[in-house]
Amino acid sequence: MASSSGAKSGLARTPSKRMTRAQTMLVEIPNEDNTTADSELVPSSLASIAPILRVANEIEKDNPRVAYLCRFHAFEKAHKIDPTSSGRGVRQFKTYLLHRLEREEEETKPMLAKTDPREIQTYYQQFYVKNIADGQYTKKPEEMAKIYQIASVLYDVLRTVVPAARVDDETERYAKEVEKKKEQFEHYNILPLYAVGVKPAIMDLPEIKAALRAIQNVDGLPMPMPSNAPDDTSHERVKPVNDILDWLSSLFGFQKGNVANQREHLILLLANIDVRKKEKLEDYTALNAETIRRLVDRIFKNYRSWCDYLRCKSNLRFQQSCDRQQVELIYISLYLLIWGEASNIRFMPECICYIFHNMANEVYGVLFSNVRPVSGDAYQTAAPDDESFLRNVITPIYTVLRKEVKRNKGGKASHSKWRNYDDLNEYFWSKRCFQLKWPMDFKADFFVHSDELPLPPANQRHNHVTVGKRKPKTNFVEARTFWHIYRSFDRMWIFFVMAFQAMLIVAWNSGSLLGFFDEDVFRRVLTIFITVAFLNFLQATLDIILSFYAWRSLKFTQILRYLLKFAVAAFWAVVLPVGYSSSVQNPTGLVKFFSGWAKDWRSESFYNYAVAIYLMPNILAAIVFLLPPLRKTMERSNWRIVTLIMWWAQPKLYVGRGMHEDFFSLLKYTMFWILLLISKLAFSYYVEILPLIQPTKIIMELHVDNYQWHELFSEVVTHNMGVVIAIWSPIVLVYFMDAQIWYSIFSTLFGGIHGAFSHLGEIRTLGMLRSRFESVPAAFCRRLVPLTNQNNRKRLLDEATERKNIANFSLVWNKFIHSMRMQDLISNRDRDLLLVPSSSSDVSVVQWPPFLLASKIPIALDMAKDFKKKDDAELFKKIAADDYMHSAVIECYETLRDIIYNLLEDEADRIIVRGICYEVEISIQQQRFLTDFRMSGLPSLSDRLEKLLWILISDIEDAETFRSQIINVLQDIMEIIAQDVMLNGNEILERALPHSGSASHDRKDQRFEKINISLIKQKMWREKINRLYLLLTVKESAINVPPNLEARRRITFFANSLFMNMPSAPKVRDMLSFSVLTPYYKEDVLYSDEELTKENEDGISILFYLQRIYPDEWNNFLERMNTVGIKDENQEAHMKEEVRKWVSYRGQTLARTVRGMMYYRQALELQFFLEFSGDSEILGGFQAFEEDAGYYGEQAQALANMKFTYVVSCQVYGAQKKSSDARDRSCYLNILNLMLTYPSLRVAYIDEREESVNGRSQKAYYSVLVKGGEKLDEEIYRIKLPGPPTEIGEGKPENQNHAIIFTRGEALQTIDMNQDNYFEEAYKMRNVLEEFLKHRHKDRKPSILGLREHIFTGSVSSLAWFMSNQETSFVTIGQRILANPLRVRFHYGHPDIFDRIFHITRGGISKASKIINLSEDIFAGYNSTLRGGYVTHHEYIQVGKGRDVGMNQISAFEAKVANGNGEQTLSRDVYRLGRRFDFYRMLSFYFTTVGFYFSSMVTVLTVYVFLYGRLYMVMSGLEREILENATIRQSKALEEALATQSVFQLGLLLVLPMVMEIGLEKGFRTALGDFIIMQLQLASVFFTFQLGTKAHYYGRTILHGGSKYRATGRGFVVFHAKFAANYRLYSRSHFIKGLELLILLVLYEVYGESYRSSSLYWFITVSMWFLVGSWLFAPFVFNPSGFDWQKTVDDWTDWKRWMGNRGGIGIHPDKSWESWWEEEQEHLKFTNIRGRLLEIILAFRFFVYQYGIVYHLDIAHHSKSILVYGLSWLVMLTALLVLKMVSMGRRRFGTDFQLMFRILKALLFLGFMSVMTVLFVVCGLTIQDLFAALLAFLPTGWAILLIGQALRSAFKGLGFWDSIKELARAYEYIMGLILFMPTAILSWFPFVSEFQTRLLFNQAFSRGLQISMILAGRKEKDITSPVKYA
Repeated sequence: MASSSGAKSGLARTPSKRMTRAQTMLVEIPNEDNTTADSELVPSSLASIAPILRVANEIEKDNPRVAYLCRFHAFEKAHKIDPTSSGRGVRQFKTYLLHRLEREEEETKPMLAKTDPREIQTYYQQFYVKNIADGQYTKKPEEMAKIYQIASVLYDVLRTVVPAARVDDETERYAKEVEKKKEQFEHYNILPLYAVGVKPAIMDLPEIKAALRAIQNVDGLPMPMPSNAPDDTSHERVKPVNDILDWLSSLFGFQKGNVANQREHLILLLANIDVRKKEKLEDYTALNAETIRRLVDRIFKNYRSWCDYLRCKSNLRFQQSCDRQQVELIYISLYLLIWGEASNIRFMPECICYIFHNMANEVYGVLFSNVRPVSGDAYQTAAPDDESFLRNVITPIYTVLRKEVKRNKGGKASHSKWRNYDDLNEYFWSKRCFQLKWPMDFKADFFVHSDELPLPPANQRHNHVTVGKRKPKTNFVEARTFWHIYRSFDRMWIFFVMAFQAMLIVAWNSGSLLGFFDEDVFRRVLTIFITVAFLNFLQATLDIILSFYAWRSLKFTQILRYLLKFAVAAFWAVVLPVGYSSSVQNPTGLVKFFSGWAKDWRSESFYNYAVAIYLMPNILAAIVFLLPPLRKTMERSNWRIVTLIMWWAQPKLYVGRGMHEDFFSLLKYTMFWILLLISKLAFSYYVEILPLIQPTKIIMELHVDNYQWHELFSEVVTHNMGVVIAIWSPIVLVYFMDAQIWYSIFSTLFGGIHGAFSHLGEIRTLGMLRSRFESVPAAFCRRLVPLTNQNNRKRLLDEATERKNIANFSLVWNKFIHSMRMQDLISNRDRDLLLVPSSSSDVSVVQWPPFLLASKIPIALDMAKDFKKKDDAELFKKIAADDYMHSAVIECYETLRDIIYNLLEDEADRIIVRGICYEVEISIQQQRFLTDFRMSGLPSLSDRLEKLLWILISDIEDAETFRSQIINVLQDIMEIIAQDVMLNGNEILERALPHSGSASHDRKDQRFEKINISLIKQKMWREKINRLYLLLTVKESAINVPPNLEARRRITFFANSLFMNMPSAPKVRDMLSFSVLTPYYKEDVLYSDEELTKENEDGISILFYLQRIYPDEWNNFLERMNTVGIKDENQEAHMKEEVRKWVSYRGQTLARTVRGMMYYRQALELQFFLEFSGDSEILGGFQAFEEDAGYYGEQAQALANMKFTYVVSCQVYGAQKKSSDARDRSCYLNILNLMLTYPSLRVAYIDEREESVNGRSQKAYYSVLVKGGEKLDEEIYRIKLPGPPTEIGEGKPENQNHAIIFTRGEALQTIDMNQDNYFEEAYKMRNVLEEFLKHRHKDRKPSILGLREHIFTGSVSSLAWFMSNQETSFVTIGQRILANPLRVRFHYGHPDIFDRIFHITRGGISKASKIINLSEDIFAGYNSTLRGGYVTHHEYIQVGKGRDVGMNQISAFEAKVANGNGEQTLSRDVYRLGRRFDFYRMLSFYFTTVGFYFSSMVTVLTVYVFLYGRLYMVMSGLEREILENATIRQSKALEEALATQSVFQLGLLLVLPMVMEIGLEKGFRTALGDFIIMQLQLASVFFTFQLGTKAHYYGRTILHGGSKYRATGRGFVVFHAKFAANYRLYSRSHFIKGLELLILLVLYEVYGESYRSSSLYWFITVSMWFLVGSWLFAPFVFNPSGFDWQKTVDDWTDWKRWMGNRGGIGIHPDKSWESWWEEEQEHLKFTNIRGRLLEIILAFRFFVYQYGIVYHLDIAHHSKSILVYGLSWLVMLTALLVLKMVSMGRRRFGTDFQLMFRILKALLFLGFMSVMTVLFVVCGLTIQDLFAALLAFLPTGWAILLIGQALRSAFKGLGFWDSIKELARAYEYIMGLILFMPTAILSWFPFVSEFQTRLLFNQAFSRGLQISMILAGRKEKDITSPVKYA
């Protein structure tokens, strides 16, 4: 090989053994250039050789031999790094490289010299001269960065190939030059700060220069010196200090990547903030001091607040004589550098405050005394290395986090067992944090950890955490209990309980509300305060119990407060009952006992005094409530006296202080809730409580002897309390739940009114758009064009202004229309009809888009032709009455005149045209037009003109034929004008003759022969001709343009938004800068060819499906591609690529999201063009600017770069790049393609590398930012992390957090990767950002701007439509009311815009603790609100959003959200908001977050309680006895009271806001139609089913945990889900509960004497039957092809196989019932003893069935003895024993003793038959008894099963676990059969399947699509053919 090169020896050139796995390294992927692959597939431990291989690939074509030498050098280097090939993938890679080198050794030969050393030197010199010497002043910085990288690598290779003595001087000189300038040419992100030569325009912006100058001011800063340097070099710096950030890095050891990243971040921040205040840019040299001060205030607001809270002095200190601006910039830079390297600690803002506090102190010491403040040493120490800050500060804290997370056991452990982000951050809320000292003491309390763990994680040098006792939680414990709902919202529950008790007392004693004023009744009502005292005592007790695990972390004052609260609550709980008992007139019983204590105080008024004293704190609170500014000031105050006063009411906490709104806002939401509560309480009183009072009194007086079972309390006087409880329990539950219904009604009403006042839906149809289009350009300019100066506010609407308005508007409108054309929403014809002409200066009227002028010309012609009078004025008046017709007529005339005039070359011909035009104009002026012209000739003239225009716009094939056709038609036209239309036309022709000379007399017939064809080729003239042709020919059909519904929606929404209230647009330079951040994991980026054409089991491919769903868009695509006759291979490849994009842009892919977000950039460039170009350029159009950008183009890009950044956080991009999996590689290539397509797109990822430390391989993690280069990605920044970041918290927030450091600007929009954006909406972004600066009351600025979404997945199926409508109503009317008036809007994972600086200094844009922050997004809203921010909502802009479209996807999504809400219920954020909001805002908060889910659960619980109560009444015989009482028989009270529950249950709550919003935006007729269609499509079934999902997962999460992120998958769901899959998914959440309710309903129906005549009773049970039906069969009804016979058969086979398969370790739940069953009990394995106990208690309800039914059996002969129940258990146990014997027999004798087993079974069968015969004949058993016994014993078996599962370990110990498993399998078989049978029966009838298809895909049917064909799989062959597209 290259041994002759003289390379350094000591390395075996050829490994002894040739490897056979050479090709395993490279994965064959289509569209991938394998020549570049090896550099991208380098194993992580050999990362340093990747640049060498890249260079080799780069120069391969230029000089293969030098490329070979580079690869050889890479191989040698790899061998040195890892000689034993121990790293992952190293052996395979080295083998691959060796094989390639062997091949190239033979194939390549030197080209420039004879030997390799000479060859590489010559090549290096040539490369330098050609690229560097000549290029540095002509090439762009990014090109030079690449060239310098190549030169550096070539020199490294050269030194190994050429012996040192033989290197030329010239080569050495070049190499030194490269080394010196290399720093100036590094890959940059936005600002090439140190580049020389050709600089991008952004570096010439004065604001950038000023910011750069400010941070480069290092004058007077003490420079670092090496400590041990000799005297002569003592003044030499350790490393160059170019600016403040370098200086700080030399002080503390920040990483190079971090410093570079924050340098650019700070420059852009300063430049953007400063330029807003500048009026003149000419004399712009320095930053305004106010700019820096404002930035200091914003960045350090939280830090200063923290210092005040801890009562420590801020370390933002300045000396009198210092350069204040410089020092302020040092502090800002220091904070940003700490934040930029803090990794996971960014989620702990006060921890960062602590770090900054100490480091700022050091900086102050260095600046002003040159000594270290801690040690007092002179600042002459050795400079720290780049990683010292990471190693000494961040890693120790990260290690604590990581060890705490290990206690979490992957989300299985209780929250109280480990400290999450919040616990560790809140450690820094107390002065104890200063015990950590500085530098940090690793023996301090914070670092002590109880777990002995193995060696530290990969890249941690020191295990800083010492071992000790387990640390307590901080301030709060997230215990799993429903009591949290009471603890967090105790004021609400107390209010509802008080109101219920008061209403009950009034109703019981008086029956009328006026009875309240009766003295006795009033005294009784006062007992509510006793109840309140007990409830407060409960609250105090809960506070102590639930915070038990945090007691060791609490301050003494907090503990004292808890204990005092408990003591005071206990005191009142005793005093008030005692006081009341002493005031009662005739005491009895317990009251007498109490009054014995109080006889010394016996006084009528004592209780009243006690109540008055008790209420004093509440009265004070009410006064303070009405004075929000006072409350806010008191809460935020750090004065000790105020803290002492507030201590009792509200303990001091760092967050949640002073969240009160201004008085006007308070008034609004208070009125909302007072109205709502009055309605709710009136309804409860008159409908739920009052009607039940009389029946209850009768029931309590009724004496019952004739029980139908063994009554346990028959001897006790119970007043039939069992019945009273059974009747009242559901009513009480409904009472507590129905406020949710009232909230839904009120929010719908108020939201609708608010929406109407916001001008929503004013333009909702094309008709409305046409009627208001004239005012659209003016509205556009008013809203979206910046005001040039203040005087311009009152714009003069003269013609020139209007024309300018229309010119501005037309540019944006046309760009919008073109963007829709590129998205294939409209066809070419639609586009032409919608465009507004840009070049309108040569027409005297406004040129409207042709779709407005459709058929105006034909109508005008008809009017003129049929006009009989000779009065011009009347005809013109008729035409002028329609503005559009008037302008169309004038435009037609003027355009036609210009076209014909310019088409003619001969001057004589032109004179004729001028003469005709003069006649027309003069006759109009003199009002003799109808006299001089014949109107009857106009139709034939119109026909010929159409023909002329059609010829002009058609393609020129043969020039001569084309010319002759034009001449022919032109002569016809002139003849018609002269002969048929004009009375004196011939005179004009005659007059023209003298001008043409004598020759023309001979050839006057050949007039109009000379024409200028070149005119037609000009773009401007072609547009004019095309437009004129449209004006003449387009008929009424154009009124419906565009036909596409999505295009219509976008056009009408954009037009409507221009009339809504939005801030005025600032200039581009003055707007806020912003970033967009999208987290991405492994979702689809772009569909591959294979995915497009891959067919599902029905033979349907995605491409075929989409062609059928969007046929118009597919045809538009084919038209755009102009696919006729694809011949070329390149054309075909391009077509395939475009088809991939077309499909991907209709899915929920990253490509769609990126395309949408990049519209922001296009909008910015267009806005810049409109601002900086003159009128003539604007009239020339933006397309001309795009085609020839020049100076403006560079300036536009510079400003766009300064204002907008887009970062996609592709977490595993690095792993995908190196992966051997085809899908991962495809994702990598697609992401790379996106970067190459959009140069301003940035991708951040977490890079995992193997690094050798002290001879051992360790993993290191980096945050890396890359951009697209020429062919590959180019690395910009690399920042080392303390460990794997995503192991600490939830995936998505951690992914966002690692990338947030690469975002820029003052605002940050969070976009998920299933979103989309539109050009016209992106154009409004600068207006929205102004909301941050808008002056508001009390100078409060919002911290989050909420935006509305458009759900774009609604057209796929009826389910998608339901989901889309539900989501749309939530993101519009729902959030509108949350933001205003309720003031409780948070962040819901929507496209909200964050105040970036506010959030990065307060913990980021989400919270990330494992499990508890599962719904990470909403916690950002909670955090923002708690920390003094507030959230608004704006509906004049929208962003697209995809949603789940299939039943199983939607259920997974609902389960995830319910899990998240369950975790929220336990969280400290909800507790703090619930306790610290005022009463009414707390109500808003409850009912719009966790309350909605709790109410859903209570709704389901109500059904259970009602049915179990009725079961008790029926089985005990009490109902029969009571019903014989005539008074009760007539009462329908219970049914009326329960009817409200049905409303919630049927999902009608969700439909209300939907109907209102559709009504508002599309009209109420449409809304009503949609509502009816939704009901016909079984929307209520769907919503009832989802109610079950919410209730199940919410309840289970609070009881047992088990929350997890559920990937829902975002594909197109047209496949059939198998029965087994549905069974697995819904068995526990719906099917079991549905069957239980079914049995209850059956028993009630069979054994009950119901109110047969009561229709309301039927309404209730029907709603319950409906619930049962929905829960059992909805998954099958909404399953595509759910009733197809063949699929039903396949499903049964699949289910049987699944049930029969044995489970075990490693067997997936999809494959075996046993594995699935084990997984389903996972939550019970990790639940606490309380959860286990509750499960057992709940299981006991199933024993009621057996107890009740056995006494009703005929065989019991009406016996009421307890022995009957005992005997039934004997039967039960016998049955279980027999089953056990059979299963044991099968196991023991099934194989070896087959005959024995058969005999055993026969004996058992004979025994069973004998027993049954005896029972039938002797004991009187009947057939009905058998069925009844089944209903009795099945629930009992299920109860045993549930108890067995809860006591798993005990049953395993007893050896019964296998029996439990077999019992479970039997039950699953029974349930499966019950569910499967109806489906199977319905599948017999073919029409059922057709009906179901119609039901599921009605949306598509109504658009005339062939869904049935899709599902049946019958398709034309050529549609999905990869080649044929048309």
